[in-house]
Amino acid sequence: MILAVEDVLSEAIARALILYTKIAEFPRSIGLTGAGYLKSKAEALNRPASAGPIFLLTDLDTDRACPLDLIQKWVRGPLHPNFLFRVAVMEIESWILADREACAALLRVPLTRIPGDTDNIPNPKEFLVNLARRSSVKRLREEFVPRQGSTAAVGPGYNSRLQEFVREQWNPERASAASASLRRTLARLAAMSKQG
Repeated sequence: MILAVEDVLSEAIARALILYTKIAEFPRSIGLTGAGYLKSKAEALNRPASAGPIFLLTDLDTDRACPLDLIQKWVRGPLHPNFLFRVAVMEIESWILADREACAALLRVPLTRIPGDTDNIPNPKEFLVNLARRSSVKRLREEFVPRQGSTAAVGPGYNSRLQEFVREQWNPERASAASASLRRTLARLAAMSKQG
């Protein structure tokens, strides 16, 4: 299986979903350079999907977009059955936050601070950083929150800490309860896994 992903966090989530559904053992990743690369390759990835499964994972980034419209704009035709094109609503962080219990425990914040439907958080990355600002753990605040005067959207340890969290604590089944877009992706992966 090939994973076509925007960045390291999307790759971590895609790998966790693959592992959870047992669809493949050693997927190979491509992309990791943003949505522009994936958009430019989506049509081509749809064609060779007959040779083996390809899982393209991107996100909306804006509430003005629709997942189905985005897929049609990028692929411009029917999807091959082995080409799984999924869109996290709004950002991949909404899927990370969807495991509400694990996120609250990681950040040492009350569970009630994380909404029950994470697909409706307008800016999940900003939301996650702001949750970390309230963490009682200084090291987490330093990792997640941008340093004063920085133009970065996240702190220096944001990606590495979240990758570790996804690998070691994040639970796709638990997370699917709080994210409809994740739930649909899990169902599609499970169906593909059964097809062999």
